[in-house]
Amino acid sequence: MRRPTFTALVVIIGVLLLADLLVANDSLGLLAAIVVDAAILVAAGAALAAVGALGARRLGDLWRRRGDPIGAVLVVVGMATILIAGLRPGSDGSADPAVRWLLSALLIPLGASLFGLLFVTTLLAARRSLAGRSPSAIVLVAAAFVTLLLLLPLAGAGGGWLAGAAGWALDVPVGAVFRGLLIGVGLLTAVFAARTLLGIGMADD
Repeated sequence: MRRPTFTALVVIIGVLLLADLLVANDSLGLLAAIVVDAAILVAAGAALAAVGALGARRLGDLWRRRGDPIGAVLVVVGMATILIAGLRPGSDGSADPAVRWLLSALLIPLGASLFGLLFVTTLLAARRSLAGRSPSAIVLVAAAFVTLLLLLPLAGAGGGWLAGAAGWALDVPVGAVFRGLLIGVGLLTAVFAARTLLGIGMADD
């Protein structure tokens, strides 16, 4: 027996948010805001549960002496440091100076290092893609190169023109592609939800 309750709930929430986007109504906007806040709370709870599961797993790895002990120690110590800095008595939470220092002195440099490695690996992947002479790979690399040129931090009139062109590219062609993808995903999700609610399977087509 199928249980389409969750699917029906997703469809109802999606229709509600779409109606709030298309119709100007105070009551509808308030209801949509409540739904969005509830979704944020659920996502925050899921994130906390995932962090707790990660910490418990790393502690279990240390207790059973399996996996990478150095990585497990770094993960546990990093999580404990952030929690102590943000939850200690008298702390201001995420606005506390200690938390801000940890973010600016540790997490941001680590993220920048990872993005630097990602840039190098992206160049290597682009080189391998061009070596295969695939038309789609050539178009993808050319678009990435044009985007890189548009985002160059240049001063003067040339920099202003590049910034304007970059903004136009993000708002018009790239934005249109993303909106099309979101609409397509939304339509496919609605169709799949309707098939599930109606009990229509592949064998019924």
